[in-house]
Amino acid sequence: MGVRQSFETGQPNRMDLETVKKCLEKGSGDDDDNNAPTIHGFPSRFFENFIMEGLRVDLIEKGRLLCSMKVPPRLLNAGNFLHGGATASLVDLIGSGVIYTYGVSSSGVSVEINVTYLDSAYVDEEIEIEARALRVGKSVAVVSVEFRKKETGKIVAQGRHTKYLTVQSKM
Repeated sequence: MGVRQSFETGQPNRMDLETVKKCLEKGSGDDDDNNAPTIHGFPSRFFENFIMEGLRVDLIEKGRLLCSMKVPPRLLNAGNFLHGGATASLVDLIGSGVIYTYGVSSSGVSVEINVTYLDSAYVDEEIEIEARALRVGKSVAVVSVEFRKKETGKIVAQGRHTKYLTVQSKM
């Protein structure tokens, strides 16, 4: 996720909730966007699209995102359940997305990510991913991301993501 700039002023735009939602759902299969060099003003990156394809944003508000997806075969590990690396990547990507709900122009850089794996999610199982901002300050943001089985509510994984926010120049 990059910084969008205004054509009129050349200054970074603050992201609105709809832009954040479109960015998170960019891998949702919209044929018009598949071969575009940019999607909604953000650089097209294979890895993000690979991980997030099929993700739906069910609720978005300041400080909270609720997403859902069916676990796709491409994200399985050798044990045939959701890969830990894919889970950690989703903590990173969705955790960054919730920071944007504060209207900031950049979600910063990761300082720390930790994930606790509590259960398995299998192919085609529907999961919910809820991200909550614990703190979005001037230089640091901390978010919590929880993965649950949609049918039972059982927790699959919990993550915490800390990011350093680049200080914007006032000049």
